[in-house]
Amino acid sequence: MGGKSGSKANGGAGPRTLAIDIGGTGLKASVLDENGSMIAEEVRIDTPYPCPPKVMLKSLEKLVGPLPPYDRVSVGFPGVVGKGKVITAPHFGDRVWRDFPFAAELSERLGKPVRLLNDAEVQGFGVIVGRGLEVVLTLGTGAGTAVFRDGELMPHLELAQHPIGKWGTYNDYVGDKALKKKGKRKWNRRVEKTVTILYSLLHFDVLYIGGGNARKIEIVPDNVIIVPNEAGITGGVRLWRAPRGQGAFAHETEDKAASPVAVTAAAEVAAS
Repeated sequence: MGGKSGSKANGGAGPRTLAIDIGGTGLKASVLDENGSMIAEEVRIDTPYPCPPKVMLKSLEKLVGPLPPYDRVSVGFPGVVGKGKVITAPHFGDRVWRDFPFAAELSERLGKPVRLLNDAEVQGFGVIVGRGLEVVLTLGTGAGTAVFRDGELMPHLELAQHPIGKWGTYNDYVGDKALKKKGKRKWNRRVEKTVTILYSLLHFDVLYIGGGNARKIEIVPDNVIIVPNEAGITGGVRLWRAPRGQGAFAHETEDKAASPVAVTAAAEVAAS
């Protein structure tokens, strides 16, 4: 998936997806055709801090304003999410975000149906081939993981918050702060150890490493593929392809529409 074009005419005839990638340092978005290719240049703004839900929603409205029309929305969020709600938001403050109905609130503002998923899992949808056990590790402000078996998303593994020896959590061990504090060489050794731990835990067939710091990896281990950061956006279209009650579909907002516009858009998408 991927590819950028400044012309809407290059997009396909199917439903268009507004894909939003929420990161600890930046908010990014583009509009995708039915194949997951970008039909508009990616837009980006810095993530505001402090960032309670209302600030985030207002920032996202500003972010997507210049983009072409779309029929539905996919959002990758850096935390644990379920049924359209945020469960944890380690970068933005867990207390203020806990149980916030993010998908429904964003749907109300944008007038389109919204699906919400962990950002590493969205990136996984942008790169997996659907065979065997495929694992995603994202390296940015923190660390994120996603696990897929034969193309189906497995239960979320919040490895970023898991303890690792005396170093704290994986966020502390291979996150951006560790890179800046320890330097690229020591950080690379930490990434290599993290890959070894993941293999011992999951015995994956392939591990994809993405995120803003993936390009700083100097030695790529066997069965590891470095993937472009754009996958955090281009994977958004596949959130709308899982059967009801399975995989990504289980994480969408409840069927109750946020607005009459969203009802109409949802019906059009279902018929496509």
